[in-house]
Amino acid sequence: MTLTLSTPMRTATLALGLLTALSARAAHAQVTTPVAPQSQPVVLRGATIHTVTKGTIANGTIVLDKGRILAIGGAEVAVPRGAKVVDVAGKHIYPGLIDAYSTVGITEIDAVEVSNDITELGDFNPNVRAEIAVNAESRHIGTSRSAGVLVAFSTPEGGVISGLSSAMSLEGWTWEEMSMKGAAALNVNWPDPAARPRRFGGGPPPGFPGAPGAGARPAPKTYAEQVQGLKDFFAEARAYRDAQKVGQVARTDVRYAAMIPVLDRAIPVVVAANSVSQINDAITWAKGEGVRLVIRGGRDAIHVADRLKAENIPVILTSTLDEPARVHDGYDGSYNTPAQLHAAGVKFAIAGGSGGLYTYRLPWEAGVAVAFGLPEEEALKAVTINAAEFMGIADQVGSLEVGKQATLLITSGTPLNMTSDVIQAYIQGREIDMNDMQKQFFKKYMEKIRQQQGKIAM
Repeated sequence: MTLTLSTPMRTATLALGLLTALSARAAHAQVTTPVAPQSQPVVLRGATIHTVTKGTIANGTIVLDKGRILAIGGAEVAVPRGAKVVDVAGKHIYPGLIDAYSTVGITEIDAVEVSNDITELGDFNPNVRAEIAVNAESRHIGTSRSAGVLVAFSTPEGGVISGLSSAMSLEGWTWEEMSMKGAAALNVNWPDPAARPRRFGGGPPPGFPGAPGAGARPAPKTYAEQVQGLKDFFAEARAYRDAQKVGQVARTDVRYAAMIPVLDRAIPVVVAANSVSQINDAITWAKGEGVRLVIRGGRDAIHVADRLKAENIPVILTSTLDEPARVHDGYDGSYNTPAQLHAAGVKFAIAGGSGGLYTYRLPWEAGVAVAFGLPEEEALKAVTINAAEFMGIADQVGSLEVGKQATLLITSGTPLNMTSDVIQAYIQGREIDMNDMQKQFFKKYMEKIRQQQGKIAM
């Protein structure tokens, strides 16, 4: 008997087969093994310690215990009983770098749709939490750590309100182990007044349940209508919050419930905005809503620097290693933006370019800013403590201080320089396996060359 599959069944079968294949590959994707929680004190002795917030300590000693920094200072720091003492003389110790805008863990291969989980249907998804979708087996985790990035804010994309960024420690068997702060910031994509009107609003596209019927495509939305839609959603969420406070909510709405920490200013709103008009309109909107604002993107931030400084609004730059935005800009238009913002007194962090593939570039995004005028200590802050402060985890990471998580790097020099090596990383006191897929490929193909050269010699 021959079984004939219907089109939906064939599609489902093919999808299942692809998922099975991807699962088999995933078993080999993460070439490192997560390390168990720290079980004994560790003393790193003899390195130059760059605390970021409290100066530099030559011939320093740092004590790690139970995942935290127990002590930090010079050679006089006492060694706890039973501690493992590591001689790191001649090396440097830095806090682990932090990528304030990343999709590491929620995207794997751009060309393989099922390996990407960064966008939801609809315009308003404040309840989406990136941490739940993070794949702890992602190969990008290993390459990011090898470059010194030990904490990343996995961030959803798409729509007007994309969802919540999640602070993820890049070590652990599961997303639950990796999660540091699941709802760190709400992400809003500010409409572009220069773009053509958007065809679809908040509803699903044609063919999906609840979508308009054939021939009933909604009219394109103008810039003013898109902004008003955002204001209306915030107004509805505020009404829901106020009704909940007095016990008048008949049913739970997860979208509005997710907005309450934003409206109460417990977490910031990170608004993706690049042009002068977008940034100015976003600032005006945020003041009207009474929410904490962080600008992300910030291509034209220098042209709004006076207002950003006056309003104390920080910026997450996402295009330091980028070509000029306009044909009349100088070749260094993006490279020197951090230095200009620093001179103008604007607070900023530097991100790795958002893609999971590019989180590993974070130190060099900051490094190019140093080459074009930004003081190195400010560049280091832009990828450590500034990012931690803007996103609400500065009490845990971002600098080397007693009581904070023992998340740090041992390097041959500044991690912002491509010629420096990240020798070893510790995440919450765990001595991390520093292998990654790229190193594995390097060893593999160097062996190939060695064998081929041997055949030629014969």
